[in-house]
Amino acid sequence: MREPAFWHGPASWKSHLLQPLAALYGAIAARRLQRKGIDAGIPVICVGNYHTGGAGKTPTVLALAKLLRELGEVPVVLSRGYGGQLRGPVEVDRSRHSAVDVGDEPLMLAERLPVVVARDRADGVALVKSLGASVLVMDDGFQNPAVVKDASIIVIDSHRGLGNGKVFPAGPLRAPLGPQIARTDALVVVGDGTAVRMLATEMTVRGKPVLAARLRPDDTSLASLQGRRVLAFAGIGDPARFFNTLRRSGVDVIRESAFPDHHVFSKADIDGLLSEARRDGLTLVTTEKDLARLKERGELPVWAQAVVPFAVTLEFEDGAALRKFVSDSLSRARKNVR
Repeated sequence: MREPAFWHGPASWKSHLLQPLAALYGAIAARRLQRKGIDAGIPVICVGNYHTGGAGKTPTVLALAKLLRELGEVPVVLSRGYGGQLRGPVEVDRSRHSAVDVGDEPLMLAERLPVVVARDRADGVALVKSLGASVLVMDDGFQNPAVVKDASIIVIDSHRGLGNGKVFPAGPLRAPLGPQIARTDALVVVGDGTAVRMLATEMTVRGKPVLAARLRPDDTSLASLQGRRVLAFAGIGDPARFFNTLRRSGVDVIRESAFPDHHVFSKADIDGLLSEARRDGLTLVTTEKDLARLKERGELPVWAQAVVPFAVTLEFEDGAALRKFVSDSLSRARKNVR
């Protein structure tokens, strides 16, 4: 899906026209948030966002999992497997699953930690626990009430913010903002933009931690692109964020090509991009998530092996604050056994 431009611009006649549908959708979404879910029996930390599209959830999940391991925990990710065909519950196996089976994000996450895909998240809890999880990390699903959450971390891009602030389809919000804020335990603001200043202030007033973070390029990725001119392509929620990250990292981006979120690249797509890149002496670069969609049984097909991935990690300005939030959340969850 490619987001409508009016979602991220000033008030328009299109958003006004869709407001009645947005009001109905928002009422249903707000009511759904109040449903009671099942108790997983282990602490559940959810990483989500308020809106559709990309914000940095996957790097946040990876950073959270790394911290949990440092704390002696065994994190296992539970994902709906958006874009995949398997309903699950199933543990992601990179040697036999592709993005068509389980979705691109679970496939990418499974390179670093155990991941369970379940269309019905409640059905996936037993499999998560059978893998020895001491903590269930929910990738997305903030608006899904199927499993009780002990802590909900919302990730938001500091430049995009909340768009026009309206509920789908008049805007990008998945539910009315008020009920979502009320269920938020921490806010992760990615980047140095100012679009979420008011939201961050409100969270602080509510006594909730606001954690500043930024995407840091992998040293190996940077070294592989040093001195090269590139053609960058991406099929993620916010391709412009990827292109800007490349430029801010000193990569010489000559041309860029944006595809819809979760786009399934065909051989013809890559052949066309490679032809264009070779014609102008460019290196073809994409995100790790897009690269996951190109892999077959964990390997890149011959026709995609010239594509270079650009890896990033999420770094927190105050790692101690994140560590304290996570430790306190785990302590409360284990103390308040439901």
